[in-house]
Amino acid sequence: MTEKQWVVFSHLGTLLGYVVAFGSFVIPLVIWLSKKEESKLIEEHSKESLNFQISMAIYTGIAGIFSILLIGLPFLFALIVVNIICVVIATVKADKGEFYRYPATIRFIQ
Repeated sequence: MTEKQWVVFSHLGTLLGYVVAFGSFVIPLVIWLSKKEESKLIEEHSKESLNFQISMAIYTGIAGIFSILLIGLPFLFALIVVNIICVVIATVKADKGEFYRYPATIRFIQ
């Protein structure tokens, strides 16, 4: 695979989380761990993608807790929509050779 393909897949692969438990973390984590020494570009994209997915998991957990009170349900739906839209935007930008900063991302991995 080329560097560009790794970068694109580090974003697009997160959608696996809608099919497989923890799938949204696995792809960018594996790419980051295996390719961070080979390419700075792959490292940056996969870290950004992984940080966003970790942040989304935290936000989803909080919304899930508030769903008990029924006020979290709209937030759960909104988080799914935001996640998909942001991943698609990041994937398209990565394919064009651009870097995308995900919004509302906590930078756990520096």
